[in-house]
Amino acid sequence: MSIPSITGAILAGGQATRMGGADKGLILLDGIPLYQHVLKRIQPQVKQVVISANRNIEEYEQSGCAVFSDSLSGFKGPLAGMLTILENSPTEWVLFSSCDTPLIPQDLAQRLWLGKNNQLAAYAHDGDRSHPTIALLNTQLVQPLRNYLLGGDRKLMIFLSQQQATAVNFQDNPQAFKNINTLDECKNWNQ
Repeated sequence: MSIPSITGAILAGGQATRMGGADKGLILLDGIPLYQHVLKRIQPQVKQVVISANRNIEEYEQSGCAVFSDSLSGFKGPLAGMLTILENSPTEWVLFSSCDTPLIPQDLAQRLWLGKNNQLAAYAHDGDRSHPTIALLNTQLVQPLRNYLLGGDRKLMIFLSQQQATAVNFQDNPQAFKNINTLDECKNWNQ
């Protein structure tokens, strides 16, 4: 079964409080901004890649990707970035990844598509933990997502559960979802 045309989206719009407020996507890992590690892995899987960012827009634009800032104000978390990307997506499906998971699977789009079980949303599960920011969402979720956020809710897993999102098992590759949350984790990544 072939997968449809999908837009890839890197979520880099957070406040990165555990990074001391530094822009997490731009933190260097092996001399390369963190988001570019994700870009390199996601790009071959999709038609095009866009970035959700709320600061340092020009730096992200140097990647050649379109950059979108949250359409709702007030740092409402990853769901706000997801909403903005879904609102602007040229394709019906969007593959999301956080900017801090440099090892995401190179077959992520295909496995989420094949495992989505006819639902409008699917997300990665490594056998132990859910990874809701690593997800495949349909643009039909724009209105339910907007209503959810405007209602004051921000919890991504609750929204995905409400949409009957499918958890797709990646327990054969749990390291793929290892993420970097602190500057120390970034420094010690390869040690």
